Amino acid sequence: MADNNTVARPYAEAVFEVARENDALDELSSSLAAAGDLISDGQVVTFLGEPALTDEQRLEFLQGLFAAAAGEGSVFAGGSEHGTNFLKLLLENGRVAVLPEISEQFEALKAKVENSIDAVITAAAPLSAAQEKEIAKSLAKKLGRDVRISTEIDENLIGGAVIRAGDVVIDGSLRARLEGLANALTK
Repeated sequence: MADNNTVARPYAEAVFEVARENDALDELSSSLAAAGDLISDGQVVTFLGEPALTDEQRLEFLQGLFAAAAGEGSVFAGGSEHGTNFLKLLLENGRVAVLPEISEQFEALKAKVENSIDAVITAAAPLSAAQEKEIAKSLAKKLGRDVRISTEIDENLIGGAVIRAGDVVIDGSLRARLEGLANALTK
């Protein structure tokens, strides 16, 4: 059985091209994110798998769900013919469950076109705005891309931070340094 990322790739690429042609990358990005979040709840996928439901009932259910979450005018709430057709295609092929992966891959394609990257800074304590700005500036210089920063707190790091930006991981945590020291002492 193919993994969800493999299954999602052609759908993400197709919906990305349609969004790009219609100058709707941001709109589709937010709609896909909301749809991915809703579908990641296993109960929705289980309900959609009920054999008594027709594809039309499944479509109406999904559009109602997306309208409640993202607003009546959202792409997947019936606000767009392209969105409705995309949902129909996913339903016909039994691929609604891969919407979270489609959303992730769409975001990666969008970031590549916009020459940007999302970076997550996991720190032991909250960072100041100046620290975040300096890290973003350094990462932008290192990666040659615009950097969007989000932060998380993990007190288990003891001190320092771990930065993840795409495939790049910079571990400057005190915990990692202590582990490295412990490994050096036990050899």
